[in-house]
Amino acid sequence: MNLEGVIIGLGALLIIGLLHPVVIKGEYHIGKKIWPIFLFGGIVSIIISLFIETSVISALIGVFGFSLLWSIHEISQQEKRVEKGWFPSNPKKKK
Repeated sequence: MNLEGVIIGLGALLIIGLLHPVVIKGEYHIGKKIWPIFLFGGIVSIIISLFIETSVISALIGVFGFSLLWSIHEISQQEKRVEKGWFPSNPKKKK
């Protein structure tokens, strides 16, 4: 039985699930200015995944990298959600 697909699928679910609160907290405390961190982490993760020979680990790091890149889009979406009142805004954060 080959469990690689299940492991990658579960890993992708966990990575996406864990990055969602990171985006929310990042936007709350820092704002959209946090996007370069996600860009750098995403690019580095994708490059690292190219050099890992174990397919499951390489795939999971690749998923992590592309999820970080997708988080850049989600930060701007999160800002819009805050403006709509769906999430609280940070009163200490400068606009």
